[in-house]
Amino acid sequence: MSIGTNIKGLREERGLTQEQIAEALGVSFQAVSSWERDEYKPDTDRVIKLAEVFDVSVSAILEEKHKAFKTKEAIYNWEHMKTYVKTSAKNLGLENAFKAVDFAVEAHEGQKRKRSVIPYIYHPLNLACHALSMDIKEDDVIAACMLHDVVEDCGVKLSDLPVDDDTKEIVRLMTRPKCSDKERDEVNRRYYSEMEKNPKACLVKCLDRCNNLTTMSFGLSRDRIYRMIKETEEYYPKLIAVLKATPRYNSASWLLRYQMESMLDIYKRLM
Repeated sequence: MSIGTNIKGLREERGLTQEQIAEALGVSFQAVSSWERDEYKPDTDRVIKLAEVFDVSVSAILEEKHKAFKTKEAIYNWEHMKTYVKTSAKNLGLENAFKAVDFAVEAHEGQKRKRSVIPYIYHPLNLACHALSMDIKEDDVIAACMLHDVVEDCGVKLSDLPVDDDTKEIVRLMTRPKCSDKERDEVNRRYYSEMEKNPKACLVKCLDRCNNLTTMSFGLSRDRIYRMIKETEEYYPKLIAVLKATPRYNSASWLLRYQMESMLDIYKRLM
């Protein structure tokens, strides 16, 4: 597929007219039409602006699509993951984690991951499975993986969680206060600074970020992806350092750092 075909396809997918694209870019609709017919190619500045208008990477406009790849909404079935986490919790005697699974499923019922049809519960279950796959079998950690978003996103009170105080503390630390764009930097600074005092919260937060990085290609806008990259680079090395300094999480720190940095590098190249 040519550059012109890419532009036309992206425009039509978003229900935009050539006139609307022309107005957004400060050109004539005839110019847009000539691009789509491959009579002329937009200059670099116009390509960057087109990427912003369509909320895609520059490569989505410039690269020829020789083959169409089939993507998956989700890699694993969330109900299978639920069974695995509950069975593991029962076999390992993880009482908080066992109760947390059903509580999280009920709390997130009806919620979807951003810009997808994937049930939101897929996300906390992924964190729990990720932790178990790294041989982390601590009750409060697995329970916090399941519950880390319920206070922030589901209107649940911390006191209502069916878990012990250690688990509630991890969830509390992971619950980010609501704030305006103007307040975000200061809120994030306090948020991550307090989290650094608790290695278990650092662990769950790093698992959370790894999973969010793997799904942000379809769940977040281009501007939000950029913000996620900047936030990850600014705050997560300190969380990883806390894990590395905690003997039982040393191996996990290496794996999580590798996954995060690999994903960041991929996104930077594609953007």
